Amino acid sequence: MKLMLDKSEILAKKAKVIRKHVITSIYNAGTGHPGGSLSCVDILVALYFEIMKPNFDRFILSKGHAAPALYATLAECGYFPIESLSSLRKNNGYLQGHPSAKISGIEVSSGSLGQGLSIGCGLALSKKLDEDISRVFVLLGDGECDEGQIWEAAMFASHNKLDNLITIVDRNTYQIDGKTEEILSLEPFRKKWEAFGWEVSEINGHSFPEIINALNKYIDKPHVIIANTIKGKGISMIENSNRFHGKAPSADEMITILEELK
Repeated sequence: MKLMLDKSEILAKKAKVIRKHVITSIYNAGTGHPGGSLSCVDILVALYFEIMKPNFDRFILSKGHAAPALYATLAECGYFPIESLSSLRKNNGYLQGHPSAKISGIEVSSGSLGQGLSIGCGLALSKKLDEDISRVFVLLGDGECDEGQIWEAAMFASHNKLDNLITIVDRNTYQIDGKTEEILSLEPFRKKWEAFGWEVSEINGHSFPEIINALNKYIDKPHVIIANTIKGKGISMIENSNRFHGKAPSADEMITILEELK
C-alpha cells in the first residue's frame, strides 16, 4: 500500500507540471480547449509514466481537442523539447490544435470525433492476427459517445473478441453545448457498453490507484473504463465550468491560475 501511495504522489506531481504546461500553452496561443484537456491529464500521466511500454503499446487520442494535454505529456516524456509547447496553434508551428501523425509520439491524426475507436479496433485486430501481445489504448470523450461510429466500433470489437483493446472514456459530463445529459443523455452508460459485449470498469478518473488497477486488468474481451472526471481539474476557476470548453484564460485569470499551480 505504501508503494502505491509513493507512486501516486510522484504521478500527482507530474500531473501538476503537465497541467501548468497545458494552461500556459493555451494562454500563449490565445485559443484552445482547457476544460477537456485538464480533465484527462491524470489518465495520460498513468498511461505514459506507468502503464504503456514505449515503442510497444499504442495510444490514440480520439478526443483530439485535448491535444494540449497529450503534447505536454509527450514533451515530459522527451518526445520533443518542452520549449516547443509555446508554439501551440501558431502559424508554421507543428503543434496544432488537433494531433497530427507528423509529430513524434502521435499515432494517428485525430479530432473528427467518433473515429478513434474504429482506428483502435483496426490496430487491435492487426495485432491479434500478427500474434503481437502489445495493447491498444483509446481515450474518448463522453460527448463524443453521441457519435454512431463509436457504437459501430464497439460492436466490431466485441464480435472480434479484441481483448487487447482498452478504451477509456473521460466522463467529465460536459460537451461543447452543455451537460451531456441535457444534450443527448448517455445514461445508463455502463449498461450500454455491457449490452455491446464489453467488460466495464467505473472509476474515479483522478485517483491514480484506481486508474492503474483498471488499466492493468486482463479481461478476455474488450474493456472500457468509464473514468469519472472533473472538467478543468486542478484549476478551481475552470473546474466544472463550460465557459472554458474552448476558451483561453485572460491575463488576469492567468495570474490567479499560476499562483494556484505553484
